[in-house]
Amino acid sequence: MQTFTISGLAQAAGVNVETIRFYQRRGLLAEPDKPLGGIRRYGEAEVARVLFIKAAQRIGFTLDEVAQLLQLDDGTQCAEARAIAEHKLADVRARLADLQRIETTLTQLVERCATKRGKVCCPLIAALQPAPAR
Repeated sequence: MQTFTISGLAQAAGVNVETIRFYQRRGLLAEPDKPLGGIRRYGEAEVARVLFIKAAQRIGFTLDEVAQLLQLDDGTQCAEARAIAEHKLADVRARLADLQRIETTLTQLVERCATKRGKVCCPLIAALQPAPAR
């Protein structure tokens, strides 16, 4: 079995050492005991765990959600993992809907800017400013 120093673990997982330390502080990754006069060693399981964390983050899971998933990693609690993923999917869909509304609004404002050339008041800036107090 191959073992790694913390820098070797970081390199094998494609992260930096501070990321490893951060995951340890967050409780996502255990810090192995330090042998007397030696250095801590990590194994392939820790590399796999860091890769799991990074993969989950890439698809939008927060570190708190990753921690929940890691607690379910024995493979027998698929329903709970699915519930977490379904909640994340609902969040993503809500954010997509928000982004589509933003896109529509910006498209309309940009089009208004194109039709108001030569005017002193920019329609985009005017739309973003609060209404004057009465």
